Amino acid sequence: MTAIIVCAPATDLRVRADDLLTIDFRLPTMSRRRKQPSATSRFPAGGFRDPSSWLSGFVAWLEAECGMAANTVLAYRRDLEKFLDWNRKHARRTVHQIDVDTIRTFLDHLRRQGLAASSIGRNLAVVRMFFRYLMLENIVAESIVDLVTSPKLWQHLPKVLSLELIEQLLNAPKGSVDRYARRDHALLAVMYATGCRVSEVIDLKLADINPDERYARCTGKGNKQRMVSLTPVAVSAINRYVNLERPGLVRNAAQDPEYLFLSRSGRRLQREAVWALIRRYAARAGCGDNVSPHTLRHSFATHLLARGADIRALQEMLGHASIRTTQIYTQVDHTRLKAVHSQCHPRG
Repeated sequence: MTAIIVCAPATDLRVRADDLLTIDFRLPTMSRRRKQPSATSRFPAGGFRDPSSWLSGFVAWLEAECGMAANTVLAYRRDLEKFLDWNRKHARRTVHQIDVDTIRTFLDHLRRQGLAASSIGRNLAVVRMFFRYLMLENIVAESIVDLVTSPKLWQHLPKVLSLELIEQLLNAPKGSVDRYARRDHALLAVMYATGCRVSEVIDLKLADINPDERYARCTGKGNKQRMVSLTPVAVSAINRYVNLERPGLVRNAAQDPEYLFLSRSGRRLQREAVWALIRRYAARAGCGDNVSPHTLRHSFATHLLARGADIRALQEMLGHASIRTTQIYTQVDHTRLKAVHSQCHPRG
């Protein structure tokens, strides 16, 4: 006699983080079974060890294996330390004892602190990456964090300046008012001409600039290099700065600096200084509030799309790993959408 076994479909245990924050979540009894560490695990199931013991190894893994940029690694470390500190003070769980309830309580703690859904999702992603590292190192056999998905986020469209405001911003540095007007004008011109991130611009070296061929070599996230084009305005601004103003900054340096944009002490210009410069010139040009270095990057991408640039080419210019990141700019360009609507709609 042949026995027939009927298997019921497995219950989907994946839950959203925003659901975790609002409902009293309980896992079925069967789902509470945890895999035991393998025989080669370096952490016995019955012992106690603070999860922060693996923080330094996790950071080294992000740098060496994942190839993340220094600023990204710093942000990941800061977010993970937030979870580890909370666990040390409140939960007191080892990596094998952390479960869905632990993550739920941590997310609720972040929500009570007033963090936005995007910030909560970022913290959850870092904890997920941490457990992925622990699994690769054979410290845990599974990751309970994989049962939790990130919060559902609203998509915020980036702020973009009009062509008139961009022109006013680029011309905002004045030699009669600003001490390093040529440097600041060149900095703004390069950022808008290339669409580079602020970290990529301040890392530019003299050897990376080819004014004759009108291109620059920049190093982006994950130490990936790409070539970006320079406009005639940007090349002219760089030449004036390098020939007339940069030599005075070099004299203040302890040794001959290799970076293009220098501070008054002859060192590489810092991110915070660029933020302050752009906000000052944006206020002078009447560009409104919340103008940042990334506003120039958003404006660069949107203006290119408005003039018919291919989105794949734009992805390469911006250094985006995924085309989905670039596609957000197709929603910002209202003139292009209006033209497509008028051309394609039967009553347009």
